[in-house]
Amino acid sequence: MNRPRLNIVLVEPRIPQNTGNISRTCAVTGAALHLVKPYGFTITDRQLKRAGLDYWDKLEIYEYEDIGEFFSKNSGRFYYFTTKGRKVHSDVSYDISEDTYLIFGREDKGLPEKMLFESPERCVRIPMRNTLRSLNLSNSVAVAVYEVLRQWDYPELSVKGQLTEYTWQDNGEEMQ
Repeated sequence: MNRPRLNIVLVEPRIPQNTGNISRTCAVTGAALHLVKPYGFTITDRQLKRAGLDYWDKLEIYEYEDIGEFFSKNSGRFYYFTTKGRKVHSDVSYDISEDTYLIFGREDKGLPEKMLFESPERCVRIPMRNTLRSLNLSNSVAVAVYEVLRQWDYPELSVKGQLTEYTWQDNGEEMQ
């Protein structure tokens, strides 16, 4: 039985470094990355690959010509991350029983307001000061991904690190 999947969707990303950093976040967490055209760069851009190059082959990535194609090919729960959202991202319960899609808009415009208006209950925001425009896109994705994975108890992820030259001790006993 396949477990439900965490999916990151970037709608018309403009900055290759952000997309590269996000691809690395997806690779290390096992989330699939969905890219919706048009982009503000080409996938072969040096800056894009530099940010996530050593993980590029471990990434599950999908591309779409437009948002209509994306929605026609995917189903599950869609959450729209936007500064216009009225719910805090950490107050939402991300159900592990079906595929979850975290959708992010362009760095310069965000998501289309019509899309947000049609699903206000799925619009979420990361809290920030009112006097500032927004958090960096790759940081926003990381915050959102790790909140979902925290709620899902970090499935298939390593949660304990290990020293290479020393052994941790816990109450006099070696920790595993």
